Amino acid sequence: MSSQFTIRPSTPDNRYAIAELIYTSINVWYSRHGFPPIFQGGPHVTEVFFDVYQAIDPDCCFIAENPRTQQIMGSCFYHPRPEHVSLGIMTVHPNYQGAGVGSGLLNAIIEFTEKHNYKSLRLTQSACNLDSFSLYNRAGFVPRHAYQDMFLAVPESGLPVTLRVQECIRPARLEDIQAMVELENEISGITREVDYRYCLENENGFWKTHVAVNANGGLDGFLISSGHSAVNILGPGVTRDDDTAAGLLLTALNCYPGRTPVFLIPVERDQLVRQMYDWGARNCELHFCQVRGEYQPFRGVNLPSFLPETG
Repeated sequence: MSSQFTIRPSTPDNRYAIAELIYTSINVWYSRHGFPPIFQGGPHVTEVFFDVYQAIDPDCCFIAENPRTQQIMGSCFYHPRPEHVSLGIMTVHPNYQGAGVGSGLLNAIIEFTEKHNYKSLRLTQSACNLDSFSLYNRAGFVPRHAYQDMFLAVPESGLPVTLRVQECIRPARLEDIQAMVELENEISGITREVDYRYCLENENGFWKTHVAVNANGGLDGFLISSGHSAVNILGPGVTRDDDTAAGLLLTALNCYPGRTPVFLIPVERDQLVRQMYDWGARNCELHFCQVRGEYQPFRGVNLPSFLPETG
């Protein structure tokens, strides 16, 4: 609580205001740092964040509100899972940066995490935003993993690449969910069945999910992707090895001919990174997996995302 703002849970009535805040604050940050705006077309395109997170985790968003004007000064989604909480997209209106809004929102989610005895609070955070990095670092988050954000313009005819592992890749089915949960727990040490069920049910119509099946009928990997007009991103997903990751990425990329999907590759997976370069991918940013609390090192390839968010 601050005399300058009040922290409270969001309501469905805040949908458009939060979308406008996300659109404005993120585009302004990128513009100020010499990058083109991330979002185009007006704030309605970022309503997808509120819609997806309200569907998966109803009312799991804190907002900072100006008590005099009721303007939303900042917002932050969070995603409780069986043993951890994922800290989601945090935005502060440019007019209120430096007023302690980010700290106030973060403290509210830390308090929630500790009150309910979750083992960790996690996020995937931009390595280029040092103010944001410092906010989380001061609060006890530790950078545990680094990713290259890459983008690739897919030709209208698709990528002219064939990999043997693609023979083992197929669209995911609802009956794959338990195997997906078990695989991510093995590789990343977290579980989030609700995210996978939401994407596979695909009521929005823009989700695609593929799995890599091994000779024993089990899974060696899976990858979800969003084809939304404002957020064409590959992930989340996990795989046991680089070859499986490459096959799933190739399959997902070719779902979006004529478009330029974004995806995150672990920096230490040098074989996979080089393969992405060979296909024409370029870097646009760096991100960290940051964890406050218990952490299990990844035992395979982790491919995080921002929709739905990966902790």
